[in-house]
Amino acid sequence: MVSLNESRVDVLVLGAGPAGVMCGNALARAGVNVRIVDKRAVRVAAGQADGIQPRTIEVLQSYGLADCLHSKAALMVMAAFYNPGPKGIERIGRVPDVTAPTARYPYEATLHQGEIEAIFLDSMKKEGLQVERPIVPIALQISDDPEELADPRAYPVKVVLKHLAKESGDDTEIVRAKFVVGADGAHSWVRKTLGFSMDGEQTDFVWGVVDIVPSEVTDFPDIRNKSAIHSTNGSCMVIPREGDKIRLYIQLSDTDAVNPQTGRVDLGRYDPERLLKVANKIFRPYTIHAIPDQIDWWTIYQIGQRVASRFTAHERVFIAGDACHTHSPKAGQGMNASMNDTHNLAWKLTHVLRGWADISLLKTYEFERRKYAQDLIAFDKEFSALFSEKLREDGEGHGPTYEEFIGAFQNYGNFSSGVGVHYSPSAVTDPLYQAAAENLIIGQRLLPHVLVRAADAREVNIQDLAPSDSRFKLFVFPGVHADKVASFLERPEGFFNRRRDACSVITIMCGEKATVNHLAVPPVLRPHWTKVLLDDTDITGTRGGWIHERYGISRMAGAIVVVRPDGYVGTVAPLDKLTVLDDYFGSFMLST
Repeated sequence: MVSLNESRVDVLVLGAGPAGVMCGNALARAGVNVRIVDKRAVRVAAGQADGIQPRTIEVLQSYGLADCLHSKAALMVMAAFYNPGPKGIERIGRVPDVTAPTARYPYEATLHQGEIEAIFLDSMKKEGLQVERPIVPIALQISDDPEELADPRAYPVKVVLKHLAKESGDDTEIVRAKFVVGADGAHSWVRKTLGFSMDGEQTDFVWGVVDIVPSEVTDFPDIRNKSAIHSTNGSCMVIPREGDKIRLYIQLSDTDAVNPQTGRVDLGRYDPERLLKVANKIFRPYTIHAIPDQIDWWTIYQIGQRVASRFTAHERVFIAGDACHTHSPKAGQGMNASMNDTHNLAWKLTHVLRGWADISLLKTYEFERRKYAQDLIAFDKEFSALFSEKLREDGEGHGPTYEEFIGAFQNYGNFSSGVGVHYSPSAVTDPLYQAAAENLIIGQRLLPHVLVRAADAREVNIQDLAPSDSRFKLFVFPGVHADKVASFLERPEGFFNRRRDACSVITIMCGEKATVNHLAVPPVLRPHWTKVLLDDTDITGTRGGWIHERYGISRMAGAIVVVRPDGYVGTVAPLDKLTVLDDYFGSFMLST
């Protein structure tokens, strides 16, 4: 008889892809008791997802991981566009790859999924957390006791894990968890076990993808730029990658790639050489040749656009990433959406587990991320169609014109870059006093801006004052009311004194670096010398200044901007309505 070992854990993460390692790393850094398991014996070695969008780079920066990404990745700065010409394809224009005016990082970074996962794995290891492999879940049970489900100290989820590397009779284990996160991919066992459907449709578009190092005879001039190519022989996209590598997305005929009996894509009908033959027909008069032993990875796929019917069961088991949304890879959204799912979830789990917030806070995960996933699918339908249809010329054909294509590419910039994600009103997103910071949209991420530190005149980006450390940030713009704000925060009965451990204060003053005395700021508004900033330019006079005008905050009246632990603006309080902060935090935060 198989012996069953038993253990307990606060959070069990099933799957160590991008969503899983983001979750594991965030929870481990927050001091949460977490385990992460994966069915793969080793991490991804090549291929898979590869694009990191500007907002996701900001998120990585908030965890202190952006420098590691930049040291390894390629950066896509320009995008080139090709159309059919008299001798084949010809370039018709180049534009910046990222068309999002508020992007702190105005480019995409490309690096294969295994290396991106490795960034998180290394960070997790420093916190004492490693992925346990190869392990698969074989049973999951959630308690039906309402009192147990409502108690964040209870362990209402039972998961049976099978250790695939063990051959003896003790290869199974029972884990009792407070919460479970299913980050186990598009064919998610967790989703299927919970009975959640994937709602949407399969398109007729079939694409091949191959990662190669082009040889010296390759003569395509934009091989190191993101390139969208439409030809009389189909469409292709070039993605420059780390080192000398590139990725090709190649449009295929469904009659060639799909098995007529099963209706599914048949990998046996293609190989890398055949994909490159198709690509070279599209690239004429240019040629693409791969160094033979430098073809890293390839696959073919049919675009499916689906969203799970639910993202959580009883706010005790959650699904994230490809487990709850699938779409075209060409817009570079999959890995980004996946990591931002668990970036959204991890801080909420942390607050509940620490006793900072009521368990009802976890309802906002599905509310926010499922709406985002639906918006993503709508975007992806339009975006993937743009790249799959031939461009219309001289009134002929049914696809977009070049002008329409470029216009759509640029108009989609805010969404595709991730900087335009907007969460609807909820317990943690209250737009009641939006007018107090009219240009800083409540429900969107904190806009980057350079400030000057009052104590030493060093320049600092405001986003770096809001790291992902599980705490809310109160950005105090005191105007002429610093003493009034200090008195409010120091009230014994106020939210801040009751939950100082869950909040950080940063003060942004009007003043000049040459004359300001940061010690004149009331102590509660300067918890550390690095937390008092000036709305002034740096010593060169070229960076920073005018943050009040940028955010739409009155220099005299001031305001308090509340930034959530995930970097999104939660609410804004005018200084003559400060009690709204008690109402905001009181709606989900527990007293000490």
